[in-house]
Amino acid sequence: MAIYLTKDSKVLVQGMTGGEGMRHTRRMLAAGTDVVGGVNPRKAGRTVDFDERSVPVFATVREGMDTTGADVSVVFVPPAFAKGAVLEAADAGIGLAVVITEGIPVHDAVAFTAYAHRTGTRVIGPNCPGLITPGQSNAGIIPADITKPGPVGLVSKSGTLTYQLMYELRDIGFSTCVGIGGDPVVGTSHIDCLAAFEADPDTEVIVLIGEIGGDAEERAAAFIKENVTKPVVGYVAGFTAPEGRTMGHAGAIVSGSSGTARAKKEALQAAGVAVGDTPTEAGRLVAAALGAGA
Repeated sequence: MAIYLTKDSKVLVQGMTGGEGMRHTRRMLAAGTDVVGGVNPRKAGRTVDFDERSVPVFATVREGMDTTGADVSVVFVPPAFAKGAVLEAADAGIGLAVVITEGIPVHDAVAFTAYAHRTGTRVIGPNCPGLITPGQSNAGIIPADITKPGPVGLVSKSGTLTYQLMYELRDIGFSTCVGIGGDPVVGTSHIDCLAAFEADPDTEVIVLIGEIGGDAEERAAAFIKENVTKPVVGYVAGFTAPEGRTMGHAGAIVSGSSGTARAKKEALQAAGVAVGDTPTEAGRLVAAALGAGA
């Protein structure tokens, strides 16, 4: 009952020995994630103690994979080093690289997402909260204690709205929640997650959270219309945003009617998606969709 991340996932943390890496590694371990190592060439050979778990530090991603069988990397390195970290992970053949780092230059994101695609590494992010399969594994910074396992699959541009929908539907629960990030260039799209949730037999309803800027939601709507048979509930943030100004995420710029919340809502509704005007309403629509399918 999951996409991309399961209880069997073995996780390396690139940047584990930094402040953010240490804090969130501790939280991931507490959520049940099998964190098998950190990566820092300057601290290779050491171990870091997290409560009752000692985690080794490796010089490279490849060494960590060869030693532990890791198949996921979570990247907490500073923006200037993020490109190199993802390229290293892709060169090592990691299956999934979750890039939490924000502030990465767009040309770096273009380079490492394209390279990872060629090598077969799935990138989630950058500038994202990561993903969680409740009760199994948590790769990133999503709070693990606000929901439970259940039949809802969630894909979102917004980290904050990911958390809010998880809380709104805490009594129902989720298969997997994926925060894809809101930068102009991301490694995994709404469409990628929609296809994965459609194929997951235990995901019964899909929630898609979008926001102003770009045309990702319109493209997702076209995909849903042609390829998704499960109920989809949507929410689009940014109805009150002024036109022609960048808002929030770097990709959230509206010009004329292109990229507006209203245009995205209309495209999704035309594809049969029930779109809530608020996160709370979206939660009620999910409950209704599950009730109709019962």
